[in-house]
Amino acid sequence: MSTSDDDLVPETVPGYKVGEKKTIEEYTNLDAEDESLAKWKRSLGLGDTSDQLPILPGDARKVVVLEMILDIKGSEPIVVNLENELDIEALKKKEISFQIKEKSIYSLTIKFKIQHEIVTGLRYLQGVKKKGFTVDKLEEPCGSYVPNTVKEPFYIKKFLPVEAPSGMLARGSYSATSKFVDDDKTIHLVLPWSFQIVK
Repeated sequence: MSTSDDDLVPETVPGYKVGEKKTIEEYTNLDAEDESLAKWKRSLGLGDTSDQLPILPGDARKVVVLEMILDIKGSEPIVVNLENELDIEALKKKEISFQIKEKSIYSLTIKFKIQHEIVTGLRYLQGVKKKGFTVDKLEEPCGSYVPNTVKEPFYIKKFLPVEAPSGMLARGSYSATSKFVDDDKTIHLVLPWSFQIVK
């Protein structure tokens, strides 16, 4: 079940300007004479391309969401594997649906990797609708990331646990959209899904 994501846009902060985009090579060469800064940049994986994680030929994605895991207390986790989903448009048609018992405590974990270039200000946006009306919106900053290395092949972002709503009005079917956007307003993933709150 899909839902429109037109109203799912990141908040803007008045006066905040995104810094100039730089390549990994430009960051590596920046203040190259400062040894402590050079050491710090190496610890981030900048400068040593021999340790970079291999990228599939033709894969232009910068943010690759590998898995989204819904941990529901007292139940098996629900794992949505997205590792081999190369086409963002095809993902919009993917059928993802599950049930959550009312008053359940659940949390979301996202496993992802960065490739090609540094991604700044990555954010996770989520909109939830019931019968066409928005009932919940979430914007969660994830941070800025350098491309993954062989030693660190992915990043993990865990969200705080929340409690599922309860009661007759809360039960029923919901449609939702997850979206990953960065400071440049580049949309890296749009994933529609649905769930049911059950007794």
